[in-house]
Amino acid sequence: MAANPRRRKLMGEINVVPYIDVMLVLLIIFMITAPLLTQGIQVELPDANAQPLDPELLKDHEPLVLSVDRDGHYYLNIGGDEDASIEADEVARRAAAVLGRDKGTPVLIRADERVPYGRVVQGMVLLQQAGATKIGFLTDPKAVRALKELERQR
Repeated sequence: MAANPRRRKLMGEINVVPYIDVMLVLLIIFMITAPLLTQGIQVELPDANAQPLDPELLKDHEPLVLSVDRDGHYYLNIGGDEDASIEADEVARRAAAVLGRDKGTPVLIRADERVPYGRVVQGMVLLQQAGATKIGFLTDPKAVRALKELERQR
C-alpha cells in the first residue's frame, strides 16, 4: 500500500473555544448564586481609631439611637420616655415610623461592653427590618484612649 499524499497531518493545537464557553456559563452561574448564599446584616464597623461623627450629618437629622444595657434591655431615643426600656416589637414599630418619614436618618447602636453579642445582633435585625440600610456603632473615645495607653505601657 502506497502512502496517500492527501492524508491530513496531525494538528498539535487545542481548540479552546468550547472551554471558554463552559467557563463563561460557570461564571454567570456563580455570579447569580453568590448573592443568594450570603446572609447577615450589613454593618459599618468602626475601626480602632474611629473618627467622630460628621457634624454636618447630624445637623439635618437627629440620629436614631438604639441603646442596649448590660441586662439586654432596649432603649430608643425617639418616642416616649428615653429612660424606660421597651420591647423588641416596640423598637421595630418606632424605628419603622422614623425611617418611614425620613430615610436619611442616621441609625446608631450604643451597647454596653458586657451585653451578649446575640442581643446586639437582635437589635440590629430589628432596625434592619424597620428599614435601616446603614447602622453605625457608638464608642467611648475615652475608653479607646485608655486602652491605647495601657498597650504603650506594656
